Amino acid sequence: MKCSGIVLPMPARWKNDKPMSRPAFDARFSNEEACSHYLAEHRWPEGFVCPSCGTCKGWPLKRNRATWECAGCARQTSVTAGTVMHSSHLPLRTWFLAAHIMTSHSNGMSALQLQAQLGLGSYKTAWLLLQKLRRSMVNPDRNPLKDLVEIDETEIPFRSRHDPEDRPKGGRSPVGKMFVVCAVELSNDGHPRRIRMKHIPDGASKTLHGFIGQAVEPGAHIITDGWLGYENLPANTHEAKVVTGSKAHEILHWVHRVFSNLKRWAKGVFHGLRKRHLQRYLDEFVFRWNRRRHTRSAFDTLLGIGVGLGPATYRDFVEQRA
Repeated sequence: MKCSGIVLPMPARWKNDKPMSRPAFDARFSNEEACSHYLAEHRWPEGFVCPSCGTCKGWPLKRNRATWECAGCARQTSVTAGTVMHSSHLPLRTWFLAAHIMTSHSNGMSALQLQAQLGLGSYKTAWLLLQKLRRSMVNPDRNPLKDLVEIDETEIPFRSRHDPEDRPKGGRSPVGKMFVVCAVELSNDGHPRRIRMKHIPDGASKTLHGFIGQAVEPGAHIITDGWLGYENLPANTHEAKVVTGSKAHEILHWVHRVFSNLKRWAKGVFHGLRKRHLQRYLDEFVFRWNRRRHTRSAFDTLLGIGVGLGPATYRDFVEQRA
């Protein structure tokens, strides 16, 4: 066979769903006024609504940050009040740029990198900004997984100064490990769609059944390995595939592909994860995976969820209250 000499172009990575470019972002959100207008449209799509009395009439005031005064009770409400940006001293454009970076970069970035990118004065400010954005990556009203779902657990190595030097290797001992359970929704032709992940204390039946009850729609068919913790699911049909004689990734292909991507991402971007805030990083990974085919809309989704969330402080995140 002779070579034609024609070089075929590589397929575009983003196809028709490219994330917003930096020049496009700068043009769309050139100042605080543009950012305030965007937030107001997403928070009150049908016009201002007073959060105190519910009156649907008010007028804007001339302030540094867009503020409305209610015609009914005279309460003044900032466009960021009661949202994920509540009481933040950062300019709105800094918030928007951080959201743009988070949703347009394939792997995201660490707080140290974001601090440098945005010129923030402290690591603490960058860390809190990222934590608040990660909190906005979980839609409280998201739909559970349905149809066909693969589920399995994995462990991520973790060592604290309190762990014994002769800690047990392998098995299900929690010493020196963080346990993560994952569910992968599959299409009719066996390709992955959405995922859910959760940091779990153990692989007990109560723990796994609780995760499935939250993440999977009743009636969905669930495929797992032969671990007894998955038996007797109350609301789902269950198929157990025994791993004996085969490798787990050959039996449950897609859930282990997700685990592999998670571990590479965690090591490459963050050089490992800490147990205290593991769930936040899992939420970010899930957000990225579920929007890998919808990168253009990820920015709007992130800020759209954020304006619907209540405020959370630095102590709320540190003490795991948010």
